[in-house]
Formats: sequence, C-alpha cells, structure tokens
Amino acid sequence: MDVIGFGALNLDKICFVDKIPREDEEGFVLTIEEHPGGSAANTIVGLSRLSAKTGYIGKITDDDAGRIIFKDLLNENIDVKGIIKESKGRGRSGVAEVFVDKKGGRSIIVDPGINDFIKISEIDLDYVEKFKIIHLTSFVSILSKDSFEAQKNLLKLVSNPIVSFDPGFLYAERGLDEMTDFLRSTDILFINEREIMVLTNEKNFESACNVLSGYVDTLVVKLGDRGCFVKRNDKEFFSKPFSVNVVDTTGAGDAFNSGFLYGILNDRSIEDCARMGNKVASLSITKSGARDGLPFIKDLKDDDYPKD
Repeated sequence: MDVIGFGALNLDKICFVDKIPREDEEGFVLTIEEHPGGSAANTIVGLSRLSAKTGYIGKITDDDAGRIIFKDLLNENIDVKGIIKESKGRGRSGVAEVFVDKKGGRSIIVDPGINDFIKISEIDLDYVEKFKIIHLTSFVSILSKDSFEAQKNLLKLVSNPIVSFDPGFLYAERGLDEMTDFLRSTDILFINEREIMVLTNEKNFESACNVLSGYVDTLVVKLGDRGCFVKRNDKEFFSKPFSVNVVDTTGAGDAFNSGFLYGILNDRSIEDCARMGNKVASLSITKSGARDGLPFIKDLKDDDYPKD
C-alpha cells in the first residue's frame, strides 16, 4: 500500500458569490454546488487518480453527508477499512461552507461534526503500518481534542510510514510549542506562506524556513501563483507555477500535495516532485470544487513540467 490519509472528512457546500463580504458588507449567491472534501481526503483522492494504492482514517455518521462522502471514497478506489462509522443519531458528519468569488478567491467556515471524535483505540495500527506514507492534516478540535490527540499518539506508535504533514492554518495558529511533537515526527512538511509565519512567529520568511527545517527533512512552502519553495538539507530552490485559467482555488494546496507525494512514491528527484505538485495544482484550479480538476495518470506527461 502507498499512502494513507488521516484528517477530517467533510461535505463541501460551495457557494459561488459576487464577492466575499467583509464585516458589515453584503453579497449574493450565484450558484451552489456540493462536493465531498476534507484536506487530507482531497490529497488521497488525487493520489488514487495517479494510480497510487490509498487508504484513509476518518469518521462519519450515517447521515446524508456521511453517505455521500463514503460513496465517493469507494468510487475513487480508496480502501475504506480505516473509516469509522457512527450510527444514525450519534452526531453529524462534517460540513464545510465554502465561498468562492469571481476571481477564484475563497473563504471557508467549517462545521466539524463527528470529525473531532476519533480515538486512538478506534485505529488499526497494523493496518497503518502497511503503508509507505501517512499524510496528516488538521482537525478543528473545538468540540473535542480526541482526533488531535489520536494523531499525536499514532505518530508515536507507528514506525514504518514516512510522515507527510500539512498543518493548515488551524494547526499553524497553535504555535510551535503545541505542534512540536508533530513536527519532530514529520519527514515532509507542506505549509503555505501565511501559515509558516504564524506557526514560527518569526519576522521574515527565511528565518521561518530555517526554524522549521530544523525539525523536518523536507520543507515545502506553497506560494500560490508563485509556485513553491523547497528546502531539503543544504538544498533549497523555488519551483515555477503553471499558467492556467483559474476557476476555483478550493483544494489547490491539497492537489499540490498529491503531485509532490506521487513524485516521492516514484523516486523522482526533489525538483521533479515540486514540478509535479505545481502541475497537479494547476490542473485542479481549472474546475470548480476541490476534486473535479484533479488529473488522472493519463493526464500527466514528463514534458509538461517547466524547467526552473
């Protein structure tokens, strides 16, 4: 088995709006769509489409959102042995309200539901050990810290998988003190420019990168339409993005992670991994939702990758 994800499972309710209002402003809805989502789940779907053998650890309930989420994982050829199902009436599955403006910018409000209630005792550790990589993303951890603690404990109990970690803003704002155990167990850290400054509380980008590279083997900073920055040991470089017509940036970072990890699985150079990440991300933002634009293996060609 190749990669197992561990993070929130949400049904994304995407509202395409004329603008994303600030405080005391108003806007209006143009159209509404529903798509299964969740950061780690998006990345795992991306990897599955790129022919990786994937699995997932997450929690849903027997409600409409949960059934849609579960059916989609099956349709994407993801092993669902690690999915924990609560019976109907015991909480609700996670939902994310996503607002996307005409330029592809977005904001998100998450109702975590049952996502926050995963206990380490519900996870089959032997199953996790069968995978080459485990990819972690954040939980809201407002209703309960069970899932946060389960992730932290899992990293102490498993030894085989390479650990890939994308903290997102929810974990970045917890700061280094609270995230140290995660970082010390991480091999590949995916983070964006805003998150790295918040997590480290440093004054400049270079200092922030130096702090985090002291914890992890490979630091990958996603820079949006400027591509990405990678630092591994003494090597560091920027990788250029691909120019595309942007429809919706929802899930672009998750898509990038798929491409980068696909490169890792296939023993590609770190430069190629970065280019693959940029390529998959660029394709993902040409369609609405976090998954509609995720490519299949047939959509990728070696000569697609730009030379930096």
